[in-house]
Amino acid sequence: MTDLIPPEATQIVLVLFLSFLLGLEREGRKATAGHYIFGGVRTFPLIGLLGFAVAHAVNGAVAGVAAGLAVVGAFLLVSYLHKLRTSEDAGVTTEITGLFTYVLGALVHAGALWIAATLVVVAMLLLELKVFLESLTERISSEEIVTFTKFLLLTVVILPVVPDRAFTAFQLNPYKTWLVVVAVSGISYASYLLLRATHSRGGIPLAALLGGAYSSTLITVVLARRAAREARPNLFAGSILLASGVMYVRLAILLAVFNAALAAILAPPFLALAALALVAGAFWIRRRDAGDRVEREYQARNPLELRAAFLFAAVFVAALVATHLTLRFLGTAGVYALAVVMGTTDVDPFILGLAQSGGAATSLGVAAGGIIVAAAANNVAKGAYAFSFADRATGVRALAALLALAAAGLVPLLLVR
Repeated sequence: MTDLIPPEATQIVLVLFLSFLLGLEREGRKATAGHYIFGGVRTFPLIGLLGFAVAHAVNGAVAGVAAGLAVVGAFLLVSYLHKLRTSEDAGVTTEITGLFTYVLGALVHAGALWIAATLVVVAMLLLELKVFLESLTERISSEEIVTFTKFLLLTVVILPVVPDRAFTAFQLNPYKTWLVVVAVSGISYASYLLLRATHSRGGIPLAALLGGAYSSTLITVVLARRAAREARPNLFAGSILLASGVMYVRLAILLAVFNAALAAILAPPFLALAALALVAGAFWIRRRDAGDRVEREYQARNPLELRAAFLFAAVFVAALVATHLTLRFLGTAGVYALAVVMGTTDVDPFILGLAQSGGAATSLGVAAGGIIVAAAANNVAKGAYAFSFADRATGVRALAALLALAAAGLVPLLLVR
């Protein structure tokens, strides 16, 4: 029975169905517009069938299909000019949909059935979500659009053109270096978006959790300074501990991305440390202080400044070179000493440098040990920052908690060989 049905029959039915959907959506728009709108449930299927017929007549030749598109476009231009004369609210969406419907017929004739169906689904969503999409201009600031554009610049523009090969005796790979920048920026950007989206919801604890993924050191300083104005030591000390717990989750994720062998060694203890810090921090927060609810004030800065990205790349390369030189001239003890120094500042470049070289220029054991020491040193540094910037009660609690976390964080050294 199917042998009696020509293959073009299925294509014609698909064109008719897909173009009918577009015409049905435009017909609904016409009923509520209050002014002239071109086409509907009959016109759009006819345009789709016309596109299919022209493509079939010229055997799919691009020039013939383009000539037919020009003719349809001329009719649609006449319709648009009429709309401009008769309506103050004249958009071009319907006319563009008409051109799209013609191309749809040509696509089906070419056998691109999945592409045609997918494009119609996307087009229907764009047409039906008109109000929602137009409202985004009021809900998303130009600053956020620029920020997202910078993220695209870092990822889809710069990354693909960076050479993926090693240079110098230090085996510096520009592609891997920039990939580190993209990964860290991506995690920070996701945290930044969540911080902006939640605004003041979730209070101080949620700000600490999201800020820990952004930068646990920065959020510690911010919370400590805020604590100096509030009499809520349990809330702020517990929140600072939460941020450091998230730091270990962040490190486990980055290690899994850049060095699976190191992640196999360090992810289990790091996730255990994260769970310990998160549970202890939550327990501490539940020990309520006297006073009213404390609202969030902290809003993260844009993590995708290009200057900051290039600076991070430079620090990462410097940390990688310093690690190589330290290991060559001072051995494992020198790497651990460098880990302590680097842990007092931004720990990510040093740790990711070890992740890049671990198992190659640096043994897995030395790399794992350096990462453990750097993370512990970073907790000690954050404890010192909290003690310096917060009120005395909060500072003492936060320092004690972070010193205890640092000590627990050194226990995995016993497992590293």
